[in-house]
Amino acid sequence: MKVVLISMPDVAPIIIHEMAIHMPNHGIACVGGNIDEGHQVFLIDLVRKRRNIAGYLKNTLKKINPDIVGLSAMTWQYPTCLALVGLIKEMLPHVKIAVGGYHATLMHREMAASPDAKDVDFIVRGEGEETFRRLVNALAGTDRLEKIPSLSFQSAGRWVHNDPGALCDLSRLRLPIRDRRRLTGGYHFMYSRIEVMETSRGCTRNCNFCSIRHMYGRSYRTYPMERIMADLDDIYFNRKTRLVFIADDNMVLNPKWVMAFCEAVIEKKYANLKLVVQADCLSMANNEAMVEKMGQAGFRSVFLGIENVSRHNLRTMEKADIAVAARQAVDNCHRHGIMVIGGLIFGLPDDDEEAVRRNYAFLKELNVDASYCQMLSPFPKTVIREHLLDEDLVTNPDRYERYNGLWANVKTRHLTAEQLQYAFWYHRQTTLGWWTPSPFARNRNRLWTSAWIYLVKPIMKSFMDRQTRRTGWEKRYQKDLHRLRLMNRFEDLAKFMERPAAMNQSRPEDGGRHSP
Repeated sequence: MKVVLISMPDVAPIIIHEMAIHMPNHGIACVGGNIDEGHQVFLIDLVRKRRNIAGYLKNTLKKINPDIVGLSAMTWQYPTCLALVGLIKEMLPHVKIAVGGYHATLMHREMAASPDAKDVDFIVRGEGEETFRRLVNALAGTDRLEKIPSLSFQSAGRWVHNDPGALCDLSRLRLPIRDRRRLTGGYHFMYSRIEVMETSRGCTRNCNFCSIRHMYGRSYRTYPMERIMADLDDIYFNRKTRLVFIADDNMVLNPKWVMAFCEAVIEKKYANLKLVVQADCLSMANNEAMVEKMGQAGFRSVFLGIENVSRHNLRTMEKADIAVAARQAVDNCHRHGIMVIGGLIFGLPDDDEEAVRRNYAFLKELNVDASYCQMLSPFPKTVIREHLLDEDLVTNPDRYERYNGLWANVKTRHLTAEQLQYAFWYHRQTTLGWWTPSPFARNRNRLWTSAWIYLVKPIMKSFMDRQTRRTGWEKRYQKDLHRLRLMNRFEDLAKFMERPAAMNQSRPEDGGRHSP
């Protein structure tokens, strides 16, 4: 069988410009790497082909002439996914189409009931490695569709949803694809080559705005250390890459295990290795010995989910009061040579303009090295979505392309969605302001931070200040929003980009209130 796996071109520049970072899609690389020998597998990351999607796919897919194409999409990428399904079916009417990823996992029944999925043949739910492997084998005649757990498929004009399967045994998974079967390249972070790996899956935290539990349940599993080090060897020695993003949902849940991983990395003596990961504030605040070991192993940046300064808002998200822990976590990271990207969420039910301003002020006081600020998105099947729907606070229930953290899809008890959107933008400019390197960043990178502080920033700020005086804040705001609206608009897919039919995603008729 000839298999092509495709990831979406949509991006969400919440930290820096959308062209400054392009990372390979680890999900399709893992699925592809676990397809049985004897099948031809190719990967396409459309994030590297944003300017000519249709042309590239027409040339590439016609040369390969695949038997099955698998597409992976997050919720906010789903409209683009449907457009690509239409394009591929128009080019290759015979090809089988499978859709997987978070959105397909959470919304498989709603997808199947919608006319938008008429050209989709299969839905792969949950972890895709085993389900998709067996699907390819079934199409080759060595397995049976009705026997494959976590698979949905069309049969005799109706959809069949097989029972969910068990979580993957991580000790049996093979390495992801990073060789010539990956047809797209040029992955970078600020033009430094970057690769992606994972050491664990899942998270046991209670955050009710997150959909991870629908993918993995409330679980936390680690790969065998030997497999992890083989993966890192592949990146370091075979791909000649020194910057690695560890895509774990929450790597630091088991500090003893993290220490063991760091010891293994230190023992390998990788020169100039730089690791980036995401972590929770409580673990990083309460385990300084772990943070110290992470610094010694080459961790250079950590994304911390701080989420909010308001205790009330944190309780609304079912998170602990982590404001004090956030300060300690940032201090621990800086003390041991690790830069911090601080993440905040705006748009909780009790937010007013002062709450928005106060959140930005708190982030600035923390001396984080970069910010990851996003709007609350009412993702399907999350607990917080149900609460927001009950209070009639969801203003956009189904235009999924806006569920990328950049747009206000909710209102609050004090602000309309439009007022929230403007406050989110305005106070980022005026309260958080232009990036000011933290004392930690200045000490570690005196040359380029000095160039930014004394040369680049004054010039850019002077230009923007003159523009604001001339046009006013409102026109500057509208200009920024116009750019964001166009960012993920792909003209060569326009004929296939009709808005998907509305889904009854909030109260599925065939399941309970939080049914996956």
